[in-house]
Amino acid sequence: MENTVQLLLEEYQIGDLRLKNRMVMASLTRGRATNTGLVPTPLMARYYAQRASAGLILSEGTWVNSKSIGFINVPGIYTQEQVEGWKLVTEAVHNKGGLIFSQIGHIGAASHPDFFDGELPAGPSAINPQNHSYTPQGFKDTLTPREFTVAEIKQTIQDYRQAAKNAKEAGFDGIEVHAQAGMLIPQFLSLATNHRTDEYGGSIENRARIIFEILDVILEVWESTRVAIKFAPVAYNHVGIVTPDKETIPMFQYILKKLNDYNLAFLHIVGPAETLTGTPVEALQDNYFSHFRYHYSGRLMANLGFTQESGNAILKEGIADLVSFGAPFIANPDLPVRFKYNLPLSAINQDTLYSGDENGYTDYPEAVF
Repeated sequence: MENTVQLLLEEYQIGDLRLKNRMVMASLTRGRATNTGLVPTPLMARYYAQRASAGLILSEGTWVNSKSIGFINVPGIYTQEQVEGWKLVTEAVHNKGGLIFSQIGHIGAASHPDFFDGELPAGPSAINPQNHSYTPQGFKDTLTPREFTVAEIKQTIQDYRQAAKNAKEAGFDGIEVHAQAGMLIPQFLSLATNHRTDEYGGSIENRARIIFEILDVILEVWESTRVAIKFAPVAYNHVGIVTPDKETIPMFQYILKKLNDYNLAFLHIVGPAETLTGTPVEALQDNYFSHFRYHYSGRLMANLGFTQESGNAILKEGIADLVSFGAPFIANPDLPVRFKYNLPLSAINQDTLYSGDENGYTDYPEAVF
């Protein structure tokens, strides 16, 4: 593909941001904030700077408050010490000519009392999501959480606002709200985990309310074209009961219609890792990303284990505007360069995905050619 036009390598404009290509580094949990304050480190700054050839980097999922934690050694963005740590990261990326958004989120009921001195985590309802939490003592089954009070929901929404403000102070170029499977927002959307009877439960409008209240407070801090949101609407490849149900398709049609009024940086959609045949969302089997393109008028980012060939193809078809790559960026810090010159990709060391200091983190070499 060296001598052919690759749409993945074209520049792309989002508001006042000029991306040098349409290849985005997806958020990747790597577990390197190995300190009690969950503070980003100089090692993490080196890791992100190595990958600054991406048109845009999305940071690993980052906790919005101390009650949102549910996975060890993942950094937060709710203390001043964490903000100072992230400044190292954003400065390193900017010095290499890159752009980076902070992905902020809350894991809700999919956490464990080990993170909270024995106290139960909170969720939309007192229903066990039947997930696993990676605690300091290893993976443990989730328990039945306590139900959020309305006041706690309102406070959590304000914590998203503060996290967005902290991200701006830390030098990030924007925000991506983490609303993928396993996190708090999908727990509110799901019929399985949300049995509330107040303003945050019951109807599609009520269960989706938290999304727009979070976006609205973030937009008090950031311009809309610096704010994005990421969903995995049909995730079946994770543990737990938060899976697509009979209201998933109408739920997302409602969400997309409302998001059309927001002029966000982009809507980031993760595709299905398994067949949808025989599921409540099998209608999406053959037109998955096209469905979201049809119902959403803004910029669309697609994620589904794309390759160089399939990534260029979905852009050429006009179904997506941007493509995010996760795993390939782990072992190939210079992924856009490899695509440009059609160079082979390095393989990932699976043993060091979530631990190992610099091993399997910053020691993957750039291509030699």
